[in-house]
Amino acid sequence: MFSVPTRRASVACAGALRSPSMAIAGHFARRQYNASSKVQAAEAVAHAPVSDAAHNAFYAAQHHHQQQQRPQLDIAARQQEPQLYQAIATIMKIRKRYLQERFVFTESAEMVPLLAQLGATQEDFARLQEVSDHLYKDPTLPFRRSRNGRFCFDMEARKLRRLEFQPFALSLEEDFKRHDSGQVRVFDEVEDELQLNTAFQALMVFKAAIIHGVETVFRDKLNYNTKNWVCTLFSLRTVTTPEILGEPALEGVHSDGVDHTMTTYLGSNNMQAKSAVTYMHEMAETTGVSVDDTKTTLIRARAHHRNFLDTLIVVDHEYKHSLSPVYAIDPTREATRDMLIFFTRKPVVDGHISSAMDSLKPHEELPMEIPIFAPDVLSSGFDPIR
Repeated sequence: MFSVPTRRASVACAGALRSPSMAIAGHFARRQYNASSKVQAAEAVAHAPVSDAAHNAFYAAQHHHQQQQRPQLDIAARQQEPQLYQAIATIMKIRKRYLQERFVFTESAEMVPLLAQLGATQEDFARLQEVSDHLYKDPTLPFRRSRNGRFCFDMEARKLRRLEFQPFALSLEEDFKRHDSGQVRVFDEVEDELQLNTAFQALMVFKAAIIHGVETVFRDKLNYNTKNWVCTLFSLRTVTTPEILGEPALEGVHSDGVDHTMTTYLGSNNMQAKSAVTYMHEMAETTGVSVDDTKTTLIRARAHHRNFLDTLIVVDHEYKHSLSPVYAIDPTREATRDMLIFFTRKPVVDGHISSAMDSLKPHEELPMEIPIFAPDVLSSGFDPIR
């Protein structure tokens, strides 16, 4: 399907991030967290991502002050504004497609005005396109920079809140087959620069409304008796250089171990138009197989994020997915692709790989809470005005 101009990332990933010269001392080099498992915590700290002086200086200046300076998205305060109901009407149309098809791709031309109607500001649209410039080295992939953060969709209280930091892991049991499957990974945290951005918060409101009440195939070892959802957000930059090919999904065909996966495009630089095509596969496709080796008869659909805020949502346990690599227009220069990835699932129960790393406690250092919208089913006793 695609030629490969540079060596595959899997060849170069082992040990590429752990040379002593990369180690930076200080608070920002290793984010501390509340770990429930001493064994997993020890392993996670041993593999913690590293920082550099530029990132340290940037976040030392930004931290603790932005929340007081930047207004938050508040849809509750917009209840008398017609734009809010225009947004809700659009979301309900998109949700209907999601219910029917089990995936939905919404293009930039629809997403941008929708998020603005929810309250996202033009200034924050511009800021969102620059947030990937401040990412850290990924703990296991040499062609990627990353951050993550955990959030709770509290559907009972109609609130989105930031959760305390925990390590992260995906396993083969969850249809994720890669060299780091089952490994406890520590990502540096998403900061206020992203979580206080009203365009980002509008994306969260959008996703909560889309997935609420959507029945899916249950995953093992998740608690479907609660109305809460855990959303693990990844802010990612995939990088292709003359030496290494950046792959948004090095693992090939996979699932993300969640109920609903949402992917939102922020931007790219020096990237060929054929890059990073997403394919949705029937569950019968082999986990871990390269996108080049997939069976065309098992491809359900394709999506191509090309414009700011192009967004795909997939019922993760009903379709596997894969992506093609990031190819450079000018192979002598770095090519980049920036994405937000939203993994949303029910909280785990005992026996899950993340059972010791799934706290629902609010984040004390980086608090954030905003109202969300969740469509309710009308009760049987509802009597419309005639």
